[in-house]
Amino acid sequence: MRDFEHLTAAIDAIAVHAERYETYGEQLRRARGEQAALLRAAPALRPRLDDIEAELTYLRIRSGRPSHVVQVGCRDGWSTAWMLRALRDNGHGTLHSFNRTKPLDDVVQPDLAADRWRLSVGDVRDRLAGVPPHIGYLFIDGESSARFARWYLPNLVARLAPGTPVGVGGVFAHHRPRPFGEAALILKWLHRNHIGHFTAAPSRQPVIHRQLDRIRRSLGFSDDLSGSGRNPMLFFDAP
Repeated sequence: MRDFEHLTAAIDAIAVHAERYETYGEQLRRARGEQAALLRAAPALRPRLDDIEAELTYLRIRSGRPSHVVQVGCRDGWSTAWMLRALRDNGHGTLHSFNRTKPLDDVVQPDLAADRWRLSVGDVRDRLAGVPPHIGYLFIDGESSARFARWYLPNLVARLAPGTPVGVGGVFAHHRPRPFGEAALILKWLHRNHIGHFTAAPSRQPVIHRQLDRIRRSLGFSDDLSGSGRNPMLFFDAP
C-alpha cells in the first residue's frame, strides 16, 4: 500500500511540475540565460543550487506568487539571484535573505535587487524579529546540522500557514541520510506529522528525476549551469 501511495504521489508531482514548465517555460528560459551570463561575469561564483532544484524553486515561486519569500542561507548569492528573478517575473513580492556573510557583490546586481531584496547579515537565530510575520515561501539552505534543524522546525516551519511551500537544501546529498544528522531528523519529523515530500534527487527519486529531465530537455534546457546533478533539495508544504 505504501509503495502504491509513493508511486501515486510521484506521478502527481511530475504532472504538476510538467504543467509549470509548460506555463512558465519561456520566462524560465530567459532566467536560465541570465544565470548563465552571471556565471560568465562572476568567475568566483560557485553555484550551490543545482539546475533542476533551482528551476523547481523558480517555478514554485512563480505559481504561488508569494508576497514574502524568506531565504535562510544565501552563500554567494546564486540561489538569491534565482529567486529574485522569479519575483521580478511575477512583478510582485520581496525576498528576505538571512546569511552569516554578505554575498558576492557582482552576483546580486542592483537592477535585480531593486526594491525587492532585504538582506540581513548574521545568524538568523539572532534575527528572528526581522523575519516577516507572513511567509509565503520558505527556502532553507543554511547550516547543515541536526541542531539547526531542531531550531528552524519550531521557530520557522511551525509558524507557517498551512500549505506554505518549503524547500530545504542538501537533504538528499547522500544516498542514505546520515544517522542523527539534519536529513534524518527532518525526514522523521515529516513522517511523524504525516507530511508528504518531493525531491528531484536521482539518488532518492530516479524516476522523477528522469521524467523532469526529459521535460526540461524538450524545452532545450540541456546546458549544465551548476556542474552538479545531485539536486538534493527536499520540497514539502507546511501542515
